[in-house]
Amino acid sequence: MKMVTSSEAPAAVGPYSHGVISGGLLFTSGQIPIDPGSGEIAGGGFEDQARQALENLDAVLRAAGSSRSRVIKVTVFLTDMGKFGRLNEIYGAFFGEHRPARSALQVAALPKNVEIEVEAIAEVG
Repeated sequence: MKMVTSSEAPAAVGPYSHGVISGGLLFTSGQIPIDPGSGEIAGGGFEDQARQALENLDAVLRAAGSSRSRVIKVTVFLTDMGKFGRLNEIYGAFFGEHRPARSALQVAALPKNVEIEVEAIAEVG
């Protein structure tokens, strides 16, 4: 196994890696909408938080030598499933024509009281 850390994603908020590569696959940790430059939660509401979480995921993918087009499966955690439609618009723009498998779950709470967390499995190598 190889641990992955990205200087372009926010520092881990606990004892874990941004991702782990094993068997030609990258397993990312959940990415929340923290701006890596300021260390603050992305402001402006759900849409900004969703975009920032996906950009943080993208930074981890790049650090591992992967890309959005190599993502196999995405799991999205939301604190309000009522925002699922807005998520779909932002998610669709992020992935373009690529359509990885996806699960979306509503949870009671997320770290730092954010509204979204995103994790993925992607090909590497």
